[in-house]
Amino acid sequence: MEPSASKPEPAFVDALRRRRAELRESMSALELALAGPAPEGQVRWTERVHVALIELSADLREHIGITEGPAGLYDELRQTVPRLSGAVARLTREHVVIKGLLDDLLDQMSTPAANQNSDEVRDLGTTLLGTLVRHRQRGSDLVYEAFQIDIGGET
Repeated sequence: MEPSASKPEPAFVDALRRRRAELRESMSALELALAGPAPEGQVRWTERVHVALIELSADLREHIGITEGPAGLYDELRQTVPRLSGAVARLTREHVVIKGLLDDLLDQMSTPAANQNSDEVRDLGTTLLGTLVRHRQRGSDLVYEAFQIDIGGET
């Protein structure tokens, strides 16, 4: 049986946990914004959702950078634990899907508030959030399998 990868530096693990917590906070902000009252054409609701999406977009870029970037987590895992390459490939593909959902939602939010369909925005937003939740779970499982480190519990 192939051994686990050597444990990463504590600073890298701290960065993973911090990014993970920031992404979760952005997801929560979007969830709260989507759940707010949205009378037809309400500008305030549209603005709240848009701001939450911008924050989530920035945190997603950071997440992709720390995982897929040069000397990122995924490169290390492909080199040190090749048996996890399939899981790494899946997570990488999920980044494309998640980014596409986020871009679609940002495009939808760029239309004037009077033309917003809050039900459509909420449907797309909850699809995005559900996809992100499952992605984060798989990412946590991958890190645990590779390093025997639990990064799942944010404080």
